Amino acid sequence: MPANSVEPEKTEGMGPLSTYRGLDLTAERGPLCARILVDLGAEVIKVEPPQGDRGRSIGPFYQDVPHPEKSLHWFSYNSNKKSVTLDFRKKDGRDLLLRLVRKVDFVIESMPPGELDILHLDWPDLSRVNPLLVHTSITAFGSTGPKSRHAASDLTLMAAGGYMYMTGEEDRPPLRISADQAWLHAAGEAAVATIVALLDRGATSLGQHVDVSAQASVVPCTVNAIPFRVMDGSILERSGSYRVGLTSAKQRQLWPCKDGYVIFYLAGGAFGASSNTAMAVWLEEEDLADDFVRLIDWQSFDMATADAEVEDHLESLISCLFNRYTRSELYERAIERGLTLCPVLSPAGILQDVQLRSRDYWTQVSHEEFGRKFEYPGQFARLTSAEMRTRRAPRIGEHNKAVYHNELGLSYEDLLALKQVGVI
Repeated sequence: MPANSVEPEKTEGMGPLSTYRGLDLTAERGPLCARILVDLGAEVIKVEPPQGDRGRSIGPFYQDVPHPEKSLHWFSYNSNKKSVTLDFRKKDGRDLLLRLVRKVDFVIESMPPGELDILHLDWPDLSRVNPLLVHTSITAFGSTGPKSRHAASDLTLMAAGGYMYMTGEEDRPPLRISADQAWLHAAGEAAVATIVALLDRGATSLGQHVDVSAQASVVPCTVNAIPFRVMDGSILERSGSYRVGLTSAKQRQLWPCKDGYVIFYLAGGAFGASSNTAMAVWLEEEDLADDFVRLIDWQSFDMATADAEVEDHLESLISCLFNRYTRSELYERAIERGLTLCPVLSPAGILQDVQLRSRDYWTQVSHEEFGRKFEYPGQFARLTSAEMRTRRAPRIGEHNKAVYHNELGLSYEDLLALKQVGVI
């Protein structure tokens, strides 16, 4: 920004996507997509069945009481959205959904391929109603291909995407990351693709269908392994706490310390010389260095040719050092010495992290139904032109009146009749 320029005044809630509006039909698979878009300023209406979205049944729950209005999972992925109830499998519900489609820029859904076709709500149907619509589908394997109709869980998708094969200890079977990841990867990719499609629409005045495969979204997580397979036919195997593939021996990356774990590794050549030299000096100061360490020329040290004996010896010395300190102590000393080290933070550690606190990342969100406020993660990005604020996730059908009556013009008698027959 030029020295004589004035920083633009921030506007509450006016993010870069504030001119866009969309419907979120994703249920429990893919709500992060719309959450990303709404955090960037878009208006998103969550369309739920009259009994509530399936995501509301996923725990944990506030005070451990299972209830559709107390799901912490729901709170996390649906903050800032609005909610209307609608059973679009019924004719009146389908007609009402199409009225909503006419008024939005995008629709995000995660139904298995073929289900919307049966309801006459697939991309051709929706685009006839709104030619400018961006319709984003998040499915397990994509909407085409021999596996497109296969059912899938996070477990099968992490396996089918190849990431699971590389996760775990070398002498154990493949391991899935404990928290669901595949649908989150898909939702993130879908958010980016939706934004790109909206930008393209601005240039072409054409809507389009965005087809996101969760399997394909997981595959890039294995991008480090693909070149090895393509170039020399080798396969990176599971290695647990170690790094494999770049050297003839395993390199430890995850190290235990007094109160947890830290990440650290020895890199070769000029890239790692400074950090490696600092580590050698530290070992000397702690009376852990020996002649083997003292005689290494770290400027020319080549990790690619280091054998298992070298790696094991260095690991034994560094392990002794790290076990003398806590994560925070190691991190502080690493910064002072110029070491490539970082702590592995637990959820409690993340909440206490001074960097996040200094940037006011955590934000207080009021839940009137509980009579209190909760500390939420804040916005993932900051914009000079917008002050985005996190608001609680909506209650079931909280915005039915605002959307159906105030905007679409349905009378209260209409709403009551639709409610009585289970449409809203």
